[in-house]
Amino acid sequence: MSPEVPPPSRRSLLRAAAFGALGAAGAAALGGCGFAPVKVSDDEAGAPIDVRVDGDLVYFNWADYVDPAVFDGFRKEYGVKIIQSNFDSMEGMVAKLNAGNHYDIIFPTAKWAQRLARGGKLRRIDHSKLAHSESVLGKHAYFADPWYDPGSAHTVPFTVYKTGIGWRRDQIGDLTGSWDDLWNRKAKGRTFLLDDRDEVLGMAALKLGLGITTSDTGDLDRITSLLKTLRPSLRGFSSDSYNNLLNGNAAISQAWSGDMAAMLNQAKDPTVFGFQAPREGTPINSDCYAIPSNARHPGTAMLFIDYMLRPENVKKNIEYIGYPMPVAGTEDVYAALVKPFPECIVTDDDLTADLFFRNGTRAQEDARDTAWTHVKAG
Repeated sequence: MSPEVPPPSRRSLLRAAAFGALGAAGAAALGGCGFAPVKVSDDEAGAPIDVRVDGDLVYFNWADYVDPAVFDGFRKEYGVKIIQSNFDSMEGMVAKLNAGNHYDIIFPTAKWAQRLARGGKLRRIDHSKLAHSESVLGKHAYFADPWYDPGSAHTVPFTVYKTGIGWRRDQIGDLTGSWDDLWNRKAKGRTFLLDDRDEVLGMAALKLGLGITTSDTGDLDRITSLLKTLRPSLRGFSSDSYNNLLNGNAAISQAWSGDMAAMLNQAKDPTVFGFQAPREGTPINSDCYAIPSNARHPGTAMLFIDYMLRPENVKKNIEYIGYPMPVAGTEDVYAALVKPFPECIVTDDDLTADLFFRNGTRAQEDARDTAWTHVKAG
C-alpha cells in the first residue's frame, strides 16, 4: 500500500461492546476484566529483559498500523522475521491471550493496558534499556506516570488521539465549536455518531457538564434523555467517519482525529471538510507498546520498541497511519499532515485535562452498558 492511499480506518473496528466478550472474574476490581487466572513467575513479573535478539518477533496489532517500510527496516537490521497477526477489537486481543497464545509485542489502549497490567499479563519494561525512551517520557511528563500504568512500568506510548466533530463545510457551513453542533438542523438525516459506547455516552456527558465515565444512574438518565433528542437527525451509528464524510453520506459526524487526518489523503479538496475539538472537552485516548508476560522473545520486542521510537521511523509511521506518535522531534511532521485540521493535534494541556475513559467496577460497567443499549434502541 503506497503512502498516498491511507489504510482502512483503524478505529472502525475499535469497540464492539465495552464488556461484551468478557467474563466475570475480578469483577470487584475492574468490572469483570475477564482474564484467565495466571501464575506469573518472578522472572515474568519483574526481572529485567535482556535487550537482544532472542528470536523472531511475534507481533499482534490492528491491521495496517505500522508502515511496511518500517517493518522491512527492522527485519534487515536485526536479521529476524516478523510473524504478524491482527485483532479487530480489544476483546478479541484478550481472548487470544486468555487462550494461551504467545505474542512478543501487543498494542492495548490505555484502559486495557491497565487491566492487563493488573491482571499480571504484562512484563515490566526497564526504560533505561531503551535508547530512545527519553524522547517520549522526557518530552511528555504525563506519559512518565500515566494513570493507567504508574511509572509507565509496563508500557511505552505508541499513539495518542482525540475525539471531536468532522463535518462538510460545503453542506452545512461553519460550526460554533460546541458539541451542540451535532444537533445542527442543516445536517438532519445526515448525522452520525460513533458506534462506540464510551464515546457516545462521553460526548453527551461533556455537553451536560458531567464526568465522561459517569455511571451514576441519575446522570445516565440525563444522558439517554439528551441523546433521544438527537434521534430525529441521526442517520446511524458508524465508526467509519471519514468514508461517510468523503462519500457524502454524512454532513456531520463524531470522529476520531486520526481518521480525519487519514481522510485528508483522500480528499480532492480538503477545504470542503472541517474538524473541531469542542470547547466542552474532547476525550483523549492512547495506544501503548506492551510485552505479554508469556512472550517468548521479549528481548526482540524491546529492540522493536526502541527501533519504532527512532525519529525517522516515527515520521514514516505518522505519515502512513495518520495518528501522531508522542516522540520529540516529530511534531512538525504531524502538524504538516493535519495543517487543514489543526485541532487534531493533541497538546500537553489536552493530556493533563485527563479526559480519558476509565475502567469501572462490574456494576458500573453494567449500568453504562444498559444506558448504551437504550441509546442504540432509540
